[in-house]
Amino acid sequence: MASLPILSSMSLGIFLLIWSYFQWVTLGDNPSTKVSVSVPSSTAKLYIVDLGERQSEDPQLVTASHHDMLSSVLGSKEKARDSIVYSYKHCFSGFAATLTPSQARQIAELAEVISVSPSRTFPLHTTRSWDYLGLRSGQQQPTGLLEKGKEGDGIIIGVVDTGIWPESRSFNDDGYGPVPSRWKGKCEVGQNFTVNHCNRKIIGARYYSKDVDPSEVARDYDSPRDANGHGTHTASTAAGSLVSDVNFHGLGAGTARGGAPRARLAIYKVCWGSGICGEADVLQAIDDAVDNGVDILSLSIGGYGHFPASLGAVRKGITVVFSGGNDGPVPQTINNAVPWVITVAASTIDRSFPTDIILGNGRTLVGQSMCYASSDPGDKVLVAFDSCSVVPQYLTQLADKIVLCFDRAFAAAVDAAGETSQLLARLSQAGARGAIIARFPRSILPDCSGITCVLVDFDVGGQIANYANVETASRRIPVVRVSPASNIVGSQVMSPRVAAFSARGPHTSYPDLVKPDITAPGVNILAAVRDGYQFMSGTSMACPHVSGIAALLKAVHPDWSPAAIKSALVTTGE
Repeated sequence: MASLPILSSMSLGIFLLIWSYFQWVTLGDNPSTKVSVSVPSSTAKLYIVDLGERQSEDPQLVTASHHDMLSSVLGSKEKARDSIVYSYKHCFSGFAATLTPSQARQIAELAEVISVSPSRTFPLHTTRSWDYLGLRSGQQQPTGLLEKGKEGDGIIIGVVDTGIWPESRSFNDDGYGPVPSRWKGKCEVGQNFTVNHCNRKIIGARYYSKDVDPSEVARDYDSPRDANGHGTHTASTAAGSLVSDVNFHGLGAGTARGGAPRARLAIYKVCWGSGICGEADVLQAIDDAVDNGVDILSLSIGGYGHFPASLGAVRKGITVVFSGGNDGPVPQTINNAVPWVITVAASTIDRSFPTDIILGNGRTLVGQSMCYASSDPGDKVLVAFDSCSVVPQYLTQLADKIVLCFDRAFAAAVDAAGETSQLLARLSQAGARGAIIARFPRSILPDCSGITCVLVDFDVGGQIANYANVETASRRIPVVRVSPASNIVGSQVMSPRVAAFSARGPHTSYPDLVKPDITAPGVNILAAVRDGYQFMSGTSMACPHVSGIAALLKAVHPDWSPAAIKSALVTTGE
């Protein structure tokens, strides 16, 4: 640990060196080319203009300089003000403006401009997990880092995501003192969200929707309120208050809490509707968070690390944590791979949910499931299919039956889980009693949609199919009974293992840079959602685990730089 102060003092020079490198990359290989601008059409659209470091400490002067620059192209300051959607003035200098491709090209030719690019959209990428990491609390007195860091008391974590469901018990503020005096944020009101929804736990909440289609906002709450559940889940994982007796239909029972349960939360809603996050909105949220006074930024969203805002935040002493993406196990799929942020992969914990599958011949096999107690647990007719893709063609024939099918597609695990959930929903609507799905080993367990569902590997699936074939050939009806899942935790569960869906490095643009930096629990994580607590999986769930631990480190070592915190995490993780 003696090397940490050295890393801290070196961090500014390292970041400046990286900054120079990225300026060179952005400018292109041809020294005579200032900036290349992607121009798909002549229609006006939102562009992001990066001007690098601020030339003034006064935010108003920075914004005024943006108006001056744009007016030189558009012809007047009035047109410039109308065109600018966001002015980035705290962690870097830049703006988002509605421009035609011709206007974007003119701005790109200005000497002070680093880059001009169309704004993009990005996708979104617990009771046991903190005990598994050795940060025990709940009904016991906190120990170790949790105790030394006073459970994150005094630290502010900014969560950039889909918003917050403030009524969740995970965000109660019982026993909290006043909001830190250094906090400069606000609690914005909107649809079904008032200032009273902020408290001494949720000390700020803002929302940004200027870079998403209005249809995405229409299917959401036009406010910081979370209709998706993703942001509530990640916020409660990072800094949720202690809530006892939490479970999902009896599974995963325990005390739910965040990694830094006494830390304060600042919520920045940038993702809407179907989980779409506009780049310009994300940049503005980061810029505001820096000005508001957050200590840690947690972003469980896709992208490239949201350079330059993330670099500006790090330069101001804010540790920035990003999820690494869910496109694994294919190499070179990592997201958010810029060097100054902490990029997080997802792994399993020492918990599983085994489920007994009892065949009509008395043989018992074991699968994995989040199947909870059934109101009709008796034997059901078993119907076997060679492929899950053909099952929808026979829905009218599957009422009161349990389906066995094989999913041989090697899709990204998160996508595969979504497809499985869709199949289960259709089976439920058709009156089927359940499904046993054989597929490549993965850790994500889908929502069973109210019916029995079990995942097995191909070996177990083959044994079940063989039983069904033998019974059918003997003119007997194959039957099966599936027991509710049980909880197993501890050393008998092999862990940790990197999740199949977790994106792998290196990044295609930086092949010599090791990414992701660290792995954290991200498989079947139980945390808060709108109507209680639910399991979710993804690097989105892993990211707030690291954010919570970073908050504890910041509480113990308030003078540590982001580089020191990152070094401590990646060099001491097991």
